[in-house]
Amino acid sequence: MSDVLFVCVHNAGRSQMAAALLAHHGAGRVTVRSAGSAPADTINPAVIAVMAELGLDLSAEYPKPLTDDAVRAADVVITMGCGDACPVYPGKRYLNWELDDPAGQGPDAVRAIRDDIDARVRALLTELPAG
Repeated sequence: MSDVLFVCVHNAGRSQMAAALLAHHGAGRVTVRSAGSAPADTINPAVIAVMAELGLDLSAEYPKPLTDDAVRAADVVITMGCGDACPVYPGKRYLNWELDDPAGQGPDAVRAIRDDIDARVRALLTELPAG
């Protein structure tokens, strides 16, 4: 089973959406985590709302700090604008997804970011080993 870690600065938007979408589409074949280099206090309410439109409930989720242990445990680390704050370890696959930050954006903009992440997550699933 592949272990995927999504990282963004606040762990309040992009990485939370990506983790929820990968967990949903992966249906138990992927271990998914998300974290932030400078976690916010809460998840962006617009993110919670647009994910609920897909039947994915993020209301119980919360921003988590990025730890070395989380990176070490991951097979794939996907950054979303955290820059140099992400530790790099040999043998890990690193991807950087350039995505707009949903902070301060309206529902239509957040929906577009969600849909972009959804397409990337579905493509990533095709590249991960089965099982």
